Amino acid sequence: MGIKKILSIGLLVFVPISIAAEYLHWGTLTVFITSGIAIVPLAIWLSTATEEVAVVAGSSIGALLNAVFGNATELIIALVALKAGLVDIVKASITGTIISNLLLVMGLSMLLGGLRYKEQEFQPIVARVNGSSMTLAVTAIILPTTVIYTSNGVENEAIRNLSITVAVVLIVVYALTLLFSLKTHSYLYEVGLVELEAEPQAGAVATPAHKPNLTLWIGVLVVATLAVAFESEIFVGVVEEATKGLGLTPLFTGVILLPLVGGAAEYVTAVGVAMKNNMDLSVSVAMGSSLLVALLVAPILVLVGVVIGQPMDLNFNPFEVVAVAVAVTVANLISLDGRSNWLEGTLLLATYIVLGAAFYFHPA
Repeated sequence: MGIKKILSIGLLVFVPISIAAEYLHWGTLTVFITSGIAIVPLAIWLSTATEEVAVVAGSSIGALLNAVFGNATELIIALVALKAGLVDIVKASITGTIISNLLLVMGLSMLLGGLRYKEQEFQPIVARVNGSSMTLAVTAIILPTTVIYTSNGVENEAIRNLSITVAVVLIVVYALTLLFSLKTHSYLYEVGLVELEAEPQAGAVATPAHKPNLTLWIGVLVVATLAVAFESEIFVGVVEEATKGLGLTPLFTGVILLPLVGGAAEYVTAVGVAMKNNMDLSVSVAMGSSLLVALLVAPILVLVGVVIGQPMDLNFNPFEVVAVAVAVTVANLISLDGRSNWLEGTLLLATYIVLGAAFYFHPA
């Protein structure tokens, strides 16, 4: 039984525990910890259900499902937090997810995969395309902040309108990246599938291809989505008070803690396939997840904020902007040659740890 399956089953016990902690008033910190852990297996089931439905739906529709729902957990948590008015934490979670995927996930994948296989290869063209798209996304995110800090004064309405304009452009760009990866240049993205079962031993009789039960997995998808939303309500309801009691700022909470909770499924998948010497898929998961957050999740949150009366713009903390720029630059430099080893993974992790420490001591 793989680590992903162990986590998805073993940690489910925290779902009833977190509910009991909430309704029996076991304390803010207990509710915060148990609900945060409970989201992890639910996120894995949500991701697994999406993958299984994608298998039945076919390659094109399946890839589209994975592309759209790949970060569903992060989006649900962010929407709940936005509804609660925690705009600063939502913004921080956007930058944090990008940083953690590019540095923590790729770093762990390259380190653990490199320790096992010494040097691994992946298609550099995919890394270049994703890197170029990420650079555009970061530029778009930086601009509203730059406008504010390079002018004598900008009306909030102007920043909101700029953010809405940028959000629409980013969504269009994301749609074009889907067209590129799923239609016109799909051959560049044929990086293999996550193995659901162990490979047969040499000489073993081949078994028929696995075909998931569509009705079952659609049911799992619906239940997991509702469960993530429910646990997110509990988690977000205590996140401010709990983290304040721990001496953590909203900036650190959003940048470091929330991505660790919401991105567990991507982390396990990326590291797992890297240790099976499939760095193509590992890099695609890490960079693709960052791209999805920057080009789709962030713009959706801006537009939803307008609709629900919780205005959210793309005016980020300047240090967040610097950190994202550093993460994108380092990740692009390391991934451009299409090769990876344990030292490059260590460099990515070291960058993540340094940035994490900086966010911890940042007074914001």
